[in-house]
Amino acid sequence: MASVAGLVLAAGEGRRYGMPKALVSHGGRLFVESTVDRLRAAGCGRIVVVAGAAAEKVREADLGDAEVVENPDWPSGMGSSLRKGIEALQGTAAQGVGAVAVMTVDLPGVTAEAIERVLGHATPDVLAAATYNGRRGHPVLIGREHWQGVHELAQGDSGARAYLRRHEVTEVACEDVADGHDVDRPEDLPR
Repeated sequence: MASVAGLVLAAGEGRRYGMPKALVSHGGRLFVESTVDRLRAAGCGRIVVVAGAAAEKVREADLGDAEVVENPDWPSGMGSSLRKGIEALQGTAAQGVGAVAVMTVDLPGVTAEAIERVLGHATPDVLAAATYNGRRGHPVLIGREHWQGVHELAQGDSGARAYLRRHEVTEVACEDVADGHDVDRPEDLPR
């Protein structure tokens, strides 16, 4: 298995939520903190957090050794954050990083066990995604050989979707160990 980096997309302003979701507190941790925690627990060595709307406060969060990179183009959507994260990871290929596990910050129900299950497919040429009851979700695992292609096609709020539609993606069922629903509004928070 290739070494896997974690990438947390945490740049949005959370319009529907009413605040940046990276800063939502749930279970005693901010969403950005717990996402980093779960990626680390699943086995990701290097972790990059892409911040934007609340970059200063994200930098102040308890993220351990995770690297925070700022996306000044965050209003253009998740695609620009994905590109910024891939740019931050480009030099890691020489350090043996063969894949990146991408998570959005608003998925408190995605467990470290689900992330670890997807990471089990890590190779430099992998494309894999967790599924929840047949629907693709996160994490999305992108092998190093696909980074440039994803970077070129990531736009708006669709992230890597355009690239993934053009390639075979290994689907990894995770509904038995996690909930892949994102939190768009306060009422979506798990109880």
